[in-house]
Amino acid sequence: MSAGVGGGGGLEHALRQVTPGRYDAYEEVLRALADSQVWMLLWQGTPGGADAQYGNMEVAGHGYAPCVTSPQEFTACGWNRAHEVVSGREIAASLFPDRWGLWLNPHAPGGGIGIPWLDLRRVCLGLDRSPAGPLRIGEPALQIPQYYALLTQQAHRTPAVRSLRRAWVQPALGEPYLAIGVDLYDAGPQAVETVRLMMQSALGAVPQGLPVATVALTDEYDPVGMWMRASAQPFYSRDAHGAPGAPGAPGATYGWAPQPY
Repeated sequence: MSAGVGGGGGLEHALRQVTPGRYDAYEEVLRALADSQVWMLLWQGTPGGADAQYGNMEVAGHGYAPCVTSPQEFTACGWNRAHEVVSGREIAASLFPDRWGLWLNPHAPGGGIGIPWLDLRRVCLGLDRSPAGPLRIGEPALQIPQYYALLTQQAHRTPAVRSLRRAWVQPALGEPYLAIGVDLYDAGPQAVETVRLMMQSALGAVPQGLPVATVALTDEYDPVGMWMRASAQPFYSRDAHGAPGAPGAPGATYGWAPQPY
């Protein structure tokens, strides 16, 4: 880690580029955060102590832990309690499972910038492994019955699969794609491998140039999976497979217009 990045220089430079609607600049903030350190403000306790507790703030009904991005910003914020210095990836991994965000430099003119927990999850897992928000998610309007029929057949032959759902995902940056949500009876390595083979075997029916991603519906933190669990009916369900009019049966309809999430 370079002295400039570790001292907050790269992150603070990225923060200065952010303006409303500049999702590309916000992505640079996330990248810089992943490779930087932040100064976490402790409401009580000592750094690394069992009684250590971060400060907290609520914005629009969501919780955030405040921090500053350099020794200079720490002096400017006037905090007179303890603090601890941690890496961006480390604090992201600590906060997102409890659905807490991170607020950078709340003392700064304009109030600083908040990083929601969904984006902290991306910082933790790797920004290139998940789509950039805000996401627009809805039922796919694509008419590709051959692909869905083949996938349904393959799912019925894959005992680990309980059901399949689908969504059309439009990231803030990058190309839209079709997401296939997979609900498993067993999420062990062998079951996951059978699902990978199932998805691979159906690729021949995917129209050329259409990106397809697999989403584990057991992941309670994945925003696409959360939408599918709440809003999408299965197009394949092992329990209902073949029942007239049931999700996944021949003739099931689709084509809802995407809605923001």
